[in-house]
Amino acid sequence: MCSSFTLDDRKYENENMLPNNASDPKQVVQAIYDVEEATAHALQIILDNKMIKPDTRDSLIRFLQILVAHHPSKRCRRGSADLLINFDDHWPSNLSLSSQDSSKLLESVAADNHKICGKEVPRGYWIFCRGSKSETRGFSCGLWVLLHSLTVQIGDGESQSTFTSICDFIHNFFICEECRKHFYDMCSSVSVPFKSARDLSLWLWSTHNKVNERLMKEEKDMGTGDPSFPKAIWPPKALCPSCYRSSSRTSDGTLQVDWNEDEVFPFLVNYYGKTLVSSYKETYMESLQGRTQVGAALADDASSSHAARVPIGAALGVAAASCTFGALACFWRTQQKNRKQRKNWN
Repeated sequence: MCSSFTLDDRKYENENMLPNNASDPKQVVQAIYDVEEATAHALQIILDNKMIKPDTRDSLIRFLQILVAHHPSKRCRRGSADLLINFDDHWPSNLSLSSQDSSKLLESVAADNHKICGKEVPRGYWIFCRGSKSETRGFSCGLWVLLHSLTVQIGDGESQSTFTSICDFIHNFFICEECRKHFYDMCSSVSVPFKSARDLSLWLWSTHNKVNERLMKEEKDMGTGDPSFPKAIWPPKALCPSCYRSSSRTSDGTLQVDWNEDEVFPFLVNYYGKTLVSSYKETYMESLQGRTQVGAALADDASSSHAARVPIGAALGVAAASCTFGALACFWRTQQKNRKQRKNWN
């Protein structure tokens, strides 16, 4: 009992469960729950630090619009839509952050935050993004997977607006000041607008590798890295051999790669798009079917019959939440206009 061993230590000691087989592309399917966790955690950071201000409000709205249309999780699309539709009620543009009304609104939204990606899955636990130590991987890994997933699912016409939204979101809401500055500097170095999802996906992939290269050196000098997951150039050749034209190491051990971007892009689309999203759909439908069968088996009276219909209603609700960005944006603008008219009438 005098030991300093804690539940968190036990939580991270089972290294045999870590996703350490880099040659297995199917392991990314586990990341869907980490993407949900990262989405909920990001909003919690924003709320806890009261980061929604007059000059950052529009940035969050634009990012939520992307999540509604392209988040790989149905639960997160639905929760983001609900938050976006009621955004002006939670954070009126003319509300002072120091007022008592603002504090009450923040408390109310924070209490419901766990619902943004559903309440079915326990929060605070990482699967694909779990490190061998509690302070490694986790949120940053989940956020990267989310951003990659968004860039491979957008349409070409959304590439520049998505780029701007991602850059502004990191700049305004990422808690690590040094990381935020580095990322925004890389955003600022882009001089030509993006015209395709391919260009944006490759830019984010290249940017992620640059971040890894920088962190490789820092972790080596400071000993702060995860020994089970050292930073590396991605993807490894074992995962995508056709992505490499050639590779060599410099005198200091740095890996230099001549990338075949015509192979890298379809790999990104399959890895962060098709594999991640399609597997999530299969998992969700299997769960939905299982709950329906259980409800049907227990349908001995009217109440149990109603329970059997609940998952179907939930599925319809999720499907409705997966509407296109254009329809939601139109509805959201209508809501805001109606609120203003009611305020003027009152």
